[in-house]
Amino acid sequence: MVQTIQAETHQLEKKESLIHSKAGFTLLIASLIVIVIISAGLAVSIGQVRIPLGESYRILLAKITGIEWGGKPLEAGSFTDIIWQIRFPRVLMALLIGAGLALCGAVMQAAVQNPLADPYILGISSGASLGATFAILIGFGAISWLGQTGVAFWAFAGAMGASLLVLTLAGIRGKMTSVKLVLAGMVINALCSAFSNFIIYFANNAEGIKTVTFWTMGSLAASGWNKLPLIGMVVLTATLFFLLQSRVLNTMLLGDEAAVTLGINLSVYRRLYMILTALVTGVMVASCGMIGFVGLIIPHIVRGMVGSDHRKVMPVSVLFGAIFLIWTDVIARSLISSVELPIGIITAMIGAPMFMYMLVKKGYGFGGK
Repeated sequence: MVQTIQAETHQLEKKESLIHSKAGFTLLIASLIVIVIISAGLAVSIGQVRIPLGESYRILLAKITGIEWGGKPLEAGSFTDIIWQIRFPRVLMALLIGAGLALCGAVMQAAVQNPLADPYILGISSGASLGATFAILIGFGAISWLGQTGVAFWAFAGAMGASLLVLTLAGIRGKMTSVKLVLAGMVINALCSAFSNFIIYFANNAEGIKTVTFWTMGSLAASGWNKLPLIGMVVLTATLFFLLQSRVLNTMLLGDEAAVTLGINLSVYRRLYMILTALVTGVMVASCGMIGFVGLIIPHIVRGMVGSDHRKVMPVSVLFGAIFLIWTDVIARSLISSVELPIGIITAMIGAPMFMYMLVKKGYGFGGK
């Protein structure tokens, strides 16, 4: 029996290699990396102030490497300030947030064994919303020592608190299962949303309510160099860790019984993965608000491209998510002149129709084509 299940696991991991060669997958990864680099250069050129693409790359090359392209010295001016101080940090933030959300979505869909799961299945979004609503509308009187980081701190605290409540609720009276996790997430999501609405209803702060509304729709407008180190460290560390967990994630697709026969305690791994994805998502949500659908649709698209082997799904999802959010942010800040739309609106407008199409597409399944 053990040999049979091991053979099935091995077949799952090797299935797509019969169709896509190692060289083909390497070419795909290289192509996505090139697209990320090109997208970053194009994204810093697009905005309310149009900057020539060649000038954008010249400024970035000079700032990053110290090499002055074309022999012309880099002059301090509006273009340099716009690209280096405003747009490039924002593009890097979009890259990291998109990669992190796609990574968490792919992990959660495997851990929960539910293709409809995304980073918000644990009630993270509602928990973060509750924390941010508390900080903005009730004020910083008792928490003034946090300064301007108060909203981010309480959003992160709310996200982590909601996640821990879900894990605790799902583990009561027996082992944690995917069904219990989903149901617990729904309960905590409803509870946090109710408390957020309670605070908003009794708040007498029109400006604060407007801020809360904008924050819950997601925005990268506050991106800056000071925020990138933490986000970068968290996302890159999580990416490296989960890339090494591909075999366990593949085993999760076979179910708990098969995993037990193989000597793998999925309850332990599932709890660990949920805590880590909650941590990553909490940090991202605290920095840029709610950005939905990225963790839901990107892994679906990727599995349609490369199959269900997580050795391929994980790196492709990270790169694809980065590209998706870079261009989504470009649309959000340039679609309407002199007005910046919350990026969460754009991701929902793009993601919802795509997801509806995938739901009605015949023969589509978890990891299927």
